[in-house]
Amino acid sequence: MAIDTTVLVIGGGATGAGVARDLALRGCDVALVDRGGLADGTTARSHGLLHSGARYAEADETGAEECIAENRTLRDVAGAAIADTGGLFVQLAGDDPEYFEAKRDACEAIGIPVEVIDGDEARAAVPALAEGVERAMRVPDAVVSPSRLVAANARDAADRGAAVHYDSPVEGIRVDEGEVAGVAVGGALDETVHPDVVVNATGAWAGEVAAMAGATVEMRPTRGLMESVEHSDLGTVLNRCREPGDGDIVVPHEREAVLGTTSVTVDDPDDYERADWERERVREECAAMCPSLSDAAHVREWWGVRPLYEPDEAERGGRGISRGFFLLDHADEGVDGFLSVVGGKLTTYRLMAERTVDTVCERLGVDEPCRTATEPLPGGDDPDALDEFVADIGGPGPSDSDVAGR
Repeated sequence: MAIDTTVLVIGGGATGAGVARDLALRGCDVALVDRGGLADGTTARSHGLLHSGARYAEADETGAEECIAENRTLRDVAGAAIADTGGLFVQLAGDDPEYFEAKRDACEAIGIPVEVIDGDEARAAVPALAEGVERAMRVPDAVVSPSRLVAANARDAADRGAAVHYDSPVEGIRVDEGEVAGVAVGGALDETVHPDVVVNATGAWAGEVAAMAGATVEMRPTRGLMESVEHSDLGTVLNRCREPGDGDIVVPHEREAVLGTTSVTVDDPDDYERADWERERVREECAAMCPSLSDAAHVREWWGVRPLYEPDEAERGGRGISRGFFLLDHADEGVDGFLSVVGGKLTTYRLMAERTVDTVCERLGVDEPCRTATEPLPGGDDPDALDEFVADIGGPGPSDSDVAGR
């Protein structure tokens, strides 16, 4: 039996779940499908950093402004999905002091709170820091539990009438006379969905899904390694204050630290090499900031694939520092009512969803404002409730399996 819905959202990561929740809050009829458990792709395979914007400040003012605004918003609405750890950008001996100063100046100009401290004060705050840390900047970085965040969005969407289907991969998209006429969904749902609008929020897989509709999304997926090690006394996010490179972020969990990451272009986001040199590089570079990480006991590792948009990456050249997002309307390709949202960061998922839903609602003639910046996610300050939601979506992903639903 076919299913009719006003909006079909394909992809159940943070952005897709955020789109479904926003649509439901605005009173739209919406269905969400994902080929696996929710948060099973890029979202669940991040390092879980809630950016302050400082990482992007000197290179991408707009992206940095979005990050600090969303950082503040998520602290207000996401409750126990966020851990307020703070962050340090550390300058080691040999790192370019002008880069440090440019980042500090950019943060101050944008309005990102920043406090410069000397090496001794930094080591007093984080005793495990290397003796080679000459100075550091305190910034309002934080840590996010991706599984809790996605689960709370999905639960709120469902409670407000959205149909949420896990383990339901899209197998084909039929286009008639320039409009999407039907989406064949297999797996647990095993039905054809007839939507008025389709939102393709499948991240690194956006090009493959768009191709089913005869549309084009040029993606440049890049893999990155994260390794979690036993390390209970880090306390704050560590960022190497230099041009972005391998092994320049350490994210604290309750009893562990997540080391990241690398950036290697891949052809297939489902099938790619996991290289030993990445393991060695990440350990070595992170240990330069915090020497005790060099021999900390390995707990687990995972690779994630970034959903980078090829035209933006080509314009910036190489390993760009920006992670902007883009909303693509495929009407120009003869596929009306089919949108793809690509790029972006976990930190800005809510903003990506808001911009996408604004466009969908304009098309549908729905005159309702976005409420996701002020409406708290369910579960609030109750980690046990959030973890019940996580269990409902198939359990936590690797990035927060030590925290969510344990």
